[in-house]
Amino acid sequence: MRAKIIAIPLGRKKFVTSSAVQFIALGTKLCLIYSPRDGASWIHERFARGDALDIKGTFHLTKADLLEKTEPNNLNDVDYDDSEISFVVAQAEGKYFVFNPAIIQIKVPVLIARGSNPTWKWFTAEEKVSVLKLLADLKPSRIVIGGDASDAIPINEYEKLIAQFPTAYELKYYIKSRLSIVFREFSDAKIDANALLHNYVAKRITSDPKDPIQPFRKVEALKYEYLLKKLRSMLKKDVGYTERHWQKEILGILQLLNPKYVACFTSVIIKDTLTGGNRQVDIMLVDANGNIDVVEIKKPFKAKIVTEGTYRNNHVPHHELSGAVTQVEKYLFHLNRWGNQGEDKLTERFKEHLPVGLKIRIVNPCGLVIMGRDNDLTNQQMADFEIFRRQNKNIVDVVTYDDLVRRLERVLNHFKAKADLQDPEWNDPVKEQ
Repeated sequence: MRAKIIAIPLGRKKFVTSSAVQFIALGTKLCLIYSPRDGASWIHERFARGDALDIKGTFHLTKADLLEKTEPNNLNDVDYDDSEISFVVAQAEGKYFVFNPAIIQIKVPVLIARGSNPTWKWFTAEEKVSVLKLLADLKPSRIVIGGDASDAIPINEYEKLIAQFPTAYELKYYIKSRLSIVFREFSDAKIDANALLHNYVAKRITSDPKDPIQPFRKVEALKYEYLLKKLRSMLKKDVGYTERHWQKEILGILQLLNPKYVACFTSVIIKDTLTGGNRQVDIMLVDANGNIDVVEIKKPFKAKIVTEGTYRNNHVPHHELSGAVTQVEKYLFHLNRWGNQGEDKLTERFKEHLPVGLKIRIVNPCGLVIMGRDNDLTNQQMADFEIFRRQNKNIVDVVTYDDLVRRLERVLNHFKAKADLQDPEWNDPVKEQ
C-alpha cells in the first residue's frame, strides 16, 4: 500500500493566500506552509539525503519538522501532495506560540500571540535577512509579539517597525550615498545621493515618536497644582512669614520650575576682590554641570515696583528693585574676578553637599531677582518696567511674583491639556482665585 504524507487537513484556513510562505494555527501548533514554484517533491528528496531546507534565510527546517511524522521506508512508494509542504515551527504555551529555537536559529525565546495573523514579512526582510536575528542581536531576554505580556510589542507597532526596514530600492540609495560622499569631492557629479537618501527615508518613516512624558503628566499636573495653590496662599498672607522662611518656600518653587539646578546654598561667603574682605550671597544655585547662579529673593512690599509718578515722562524702578539688581550685579562681578581660586574654594567648602565628582564652575554666572507684584500696574508702568527688565536681562533677570503665578499656570495647563484628568475630584486651580 502506498503511503501518503498529508501536509494540511482539508478545510484549513490560511492566514495569507498570495505568498510562497504562509502560516496557519492547528490547535496547539503553528505551521509554516511552503509552496515552492516548482513543486515540493525535490524537498522530500533533499530530506531523504539528510539535508536541511533553509527558507528565506530565516527558517532552518529538517524532516523532523514536517507536520506529518509518518514516513515511508521507500521514497518511490510515496504519493506526495506536490504543491506544498507543511512544517510545525512553534508550539502553544498559554496564550502564546513559542518558536522552536533550532528552526529560527537564535538563542532568544520568540513568542507570538495566539490568534495573531503572522506573515512571512514578520520574520524576513529584504535580501533574505532574518528580522528575528537582528532583534536578537540587541540582547533582549526574549522577543514577544502581541498579546498582553508586560514586555510584548503590540502587533500594530511591530508591523510599523517591519514596514520601516530598508527595501532593495532603499539599499541602492544607501550605496549611492556612501559613494557620492567621496566621489563628489573629486568630480563634477550633479546628484547629491545623500540628500536623496534622507528624503526617501523621511517619506517612508511615518510613525510618530512616543511621548516620554505621557505616563507622568497627571503627576506633574498635580505637583504644579499644589505649587500654584501654595504660592497664591503665601501671597495672600505674606505678613505671616519671616524673610528667611519666605525665601525657603519660594526657593522650593523656583527649583521645581527650573529642574536643571541640583544644589542650593544660602548665606554663601565670597571674596570681595576690590577690598580683600568678604561679601555674603543670599542664595547660590548650582546646575548639573557645576555652573553657579545667584538669586536674591525679597518679600512683596506694598509700594509698586516702579514709581507712581514720572521722571521726564518715565516711571522709574522703585529703589528696592534697583538696589537689589545692583547688589546682585556686584556679587557677579566679584565671582567672575575670583575665578579659578573661587571655584576651588567653593567646591572644597560644599563638596559634601554636591553630587559625587561635581566641581563648581564660575563661568559668566547669571543673577535672578524675585520681588514685587505687577498686577496693579498701569499699561504705561508695565511698559516702563519691561524696558528696565530687558536692559538688565543678560546679567540679572527680574521676576515678579505675578510672573511666577503666570508661569505656574502655563506649565500646569500644558500638562493638564494632555493628561487624562477626568477625575471627578479634579479642581482647576487656575480658575480658583
